[in-house]
Amino acid sequence: MENIEKGKNTALIAYMTIIGSIIAMSMNRVPKNEFARFHTRQAFGIHLAFHAFAILLTVAFNKYAWYGLYVFYLVLWGYGFIGALNYKKQLIPVLGAYFQKWFTFID
Repeated sequence: MENIEKGKNTALIAYMTIIGSIIAMSMNRVPKNEFARFHTRQAFGIHLAFHAFAILLTVAFNKYAWYGLYVFYLVLWGYGFIGALNYKKQLIPVLGAYFQKWFTFID
């Protein structure tokens, strides 16, 4: 639990925009913390997916698709953020396992 508490601040910062994820990556360089790494990967994936889909939606504008994107983003963000607040390493539904595999460069 002590190791998780040390990484909690870094994990929470990761959920504060994509810039927060980048800051969390640099914060977790030394000393490395597994809890912070897990949540940084999850948060970075959520933010990256949001921005990628937002770029796609600018090409094919549909206001209902935008509503869906924001609901999807806020639900996943809230799930991850509350997990970090409660000291839990729970994968984001649907994409969480992929984020852990794809973003192994986040250490």
